Amino acid sequence: MIYLLLSIGLSVLLLLNFRLFPRYGVNTFQAIVFNYPVCFLTGLALLPAGQSFAVEFSQDWTWLALGLGVGFILTFLLSGASTQRTGITATSLANNLSLVIPVTISLFVFKTGGKAFDGFNYLGLVLAVVAVGLSTFKKEESGAVRSRGLAALLPVAVFLMYGLTNTLINYMNIHFIPSPDQTARVTLTMVMGAIAAGLLMLLIRLLQGKEKLEARNLAGALTLGVPNYLSFYTLLLALSAFGGNGAFVYPLYNIGVIVLAAGVAALFFREKLSLLNRAGLVLAIVAIGLISWQELAGALR
Repeated sequence: MIYLLLSIGLSVLLLLNFRLFPRYGVNTFQAIVFNYPVCFLTGLALLPAGQSFAVEFSQDWTWLALGLGVGFILTFLLSGASTQRTGITATSLANNLSLVIPVTISLFVFKTGGKAFDGFNYLGLVLAVVAVGLSTFKKEESGAVRSRGLAALLPVAVFLMYGLTNTLINYMNIHFIPSPDQTARVTLTMVMGAIAAGLLMLLIRLLQGKEKLEARNLAGALTLGVPNYLSFYTLLLALSAFGGNGAFVYPLYNIGVIVLAAGVAALFFREKLSLLNRAGLVLAIVAIGLISWQELAGALR
């Protein structure tokens, strides 16, 4: 359980970084690109004694891991933009309600939950979709309907991308990480994919004259990269500790992040939620509970 709690806290810390970057003039894109080399160095430091790392192209899982790394950086870019334009609470809700995707696949395809969906589970799926809509709804201001409408699509994109990457993470955990000792090797391979994709995007933007390197962006990469790697690493360890049961781990993780992120946003950034937004927050928690009530109930027995 300690790995799960650590992952929750570190995940909220990522959103805090995104929220603070504009205040300190940090270029979010560059901070995200350079955060992955920081992730890599953090991962090397956490390698179990006696282990070394090299990309193992002979392994079946290598190319999937590298591809996941590309998905990571795209998802991270969307999350950063969404946090800055729609707020911490809306982004964390979209992020964590994406559990609808890995939970459904975990139960129906991976069959790690061991139970079939019932009426409560399906009700939870419906409420999750409603919760995303309510939590991201903003009253349009005159003359700003277009930009507000485009910004409202960001949490939806975050929802879809996190759902896809978390599903693939669970697949990797079940099929290619037989023991916690293998977690670091697989994770570092994913990070290598993110590094390659990020540096390529940055190089293109530099050549186009759209980016200028600044030291403050490297500082932002440091504060982002360490918790980024550790949040993912501890989530993988939590999945391994619970036998790869994503249907159990993801609901607890997502409820924790939603509640903690909403509290931090209200306390430190005074993010104001409308009545509909608050209803979406409550529905999100209810939806997560309904989606995986069997697994949660079984853990309490």
